[in-house]
Amino acid sequence: MRIRVRRTGGFAGRERSAEIDTSGHGADGELTSLAETVLSEGEQEGRRGVPDGFSYEITVDGRTVRCDDPDLTDAQRALIQRVLKEGA
Repeated sequence: MRIRVRRTGGFAGRERSAEIDTSGHGADGELTSLAETVLSEGEQEGRRGVPDGFSYEITVDGRTVRCDDPDLTDAQRALIQRVLKEGA
């Protein structure tokens, strides 16, 4: 499973992205479960981020979900933290 997280926005407007391929590192069950949950939750219609907040694109095996701070679900936040290796 390939998981890519792309973060844009924020005060400085810098983009950051990272990608993990779970097939090459022995399947991480928790990571796979988080990715499946994020895909099943889908995008939150009608929600918009806050000024200078972050926006995210989470792509799992070619399927993309877009979400914004501060309205991240628990699964989105956890997956973003794991892939970007920092707080979200």
